[in-house]
Order: sequence, then C-alpha cells, then structure tokens
Amino acid sequence: MEKIKTILLFGSPGSGKGTQGKLLGILPGFHHLACGNVFRSIDLSSEVGKVFLQYSSKGELVPDDFTVRLWREHIDKLIHTGALNPTTSVLVLDGIPRNIHQAKMLDQYIEVVKLICLRAIHNRDEMIRRLKSRALKENRLDDANDQTIRHRLDIYDKESRPVLAHYPKEISVDVNALQAPIEVAHDILSAILGRFQEMREVPPPSPAVVARN
Repeated sequence: MEKIKTILLFGSPGSGKGTQGKLLGILPGFHHLACGNVFRSIDLSSEVGKVFLQYSSKGELVPDDFTVRLWREHIDKLIHTGALNPTTSVLVLDGIPRNIHQAKMLDQYIEVVKLICLRAIHNRDEMIRRLKSRALKENRLDDANDQTIRHRLDIYDKESRPVLAHYPKEISVDVNALQAPIEVAHDILSAILGRFQEMREVPPPSPAVVARN
C-alpha cells in the first residue's frame, strides 16, 4: 500500500488534540482519525474489548502490537468503503503513535508531512481540570479520577515525548495549547499551509536521479 500523507497531532492528554483534529477533518481532502475513538468503538464484552479494558481502566497504554493492528484494520475498512483515499487524502492522526516502537511500526504505512505538538507549558493542573470536565461530559472511564489522570500524564512524559525525536525537526512545530481553541486552530492551519507550500516548491527528482535509485 502506498504510504498515506499524514499530519500528527501530538500533546499530553487534555491538550485538545481531539478538538483540533475534528476541525481539520472538516476540511475537504482531510480525514481525522483519533485512536481513542477506535478503541472506544470496541465491544467491551468481546475478547478484544476485555484486553483493552484491563489496560484503559488503569490509565495504562494498550500493548503496541494490539494498538497498531487495530489501527491498521480500521484504516483498511476506511479505504475499502471509500471513506479514505490513500493517494489523495491527508490523514490527521491523534493518539498514535504513543511511543517509539509504535512510530517505527507505522513508518511502513504513513508519510508524516507535519507534526503539530500542542504544548501546555507544563500546566498540569489545567490539564487535569480539562480531563475531569471531559470525563463528566462524555462518561469516559479513562478520565474518571485524579489518580488515573496523573498516571496517564506520567506515562506521556515517559514514553510519548521521545517520539518527537523520531521525526525530522523541520516538519515539527509547537503550538500553545492553552490559547482559545480558535487561536490554536489558526496556528495549526498556518503551519500546515506553510508545509504544503514548501512541498509544492520542491522540484521533482531528475530522471538521472530516479534511474540511480
């Protein structure tokens, strides 16, 4: 399968990845996919659901092989139904990859053209407030209490932040996640527009270069 051009939305739990991903997904040619939503669509009474539940209820990350397999199966369904065109669509991912191993596993499927890192400027109290508010609105088990939330934030600091170093610095941009959502969206769109303009300005390789490869 041809690699899918992808924008990664990165940031700690509560930084607004889902909100911004949904906004980008409205744009023609963009398809937003939140890994968390894929998991939450699982039948919790099934064998797969039970595996997921035993990790998510403790705020722990689901095993990498399990995560990437579910993600790939979902992508295949989107392509099969025509909801995602791998040659013309831009995939907007949030919630995956969550560590270096996942990032390496996904390299064979996606071409990351831009990485947006939503920074909360180390305001952990604000992140906890956001997550608890979301839990009340959406009845989300993984955001139910302070202990679980703090554990998820600790996991992010330990396992997810290093993923940023896996991708070239020139495609990464930091955005202040504590701005108003419309301001965050403005900064993200500006970064994406700039990146696609850069890609259009890069000349195609010469026939001689192609022949050597």
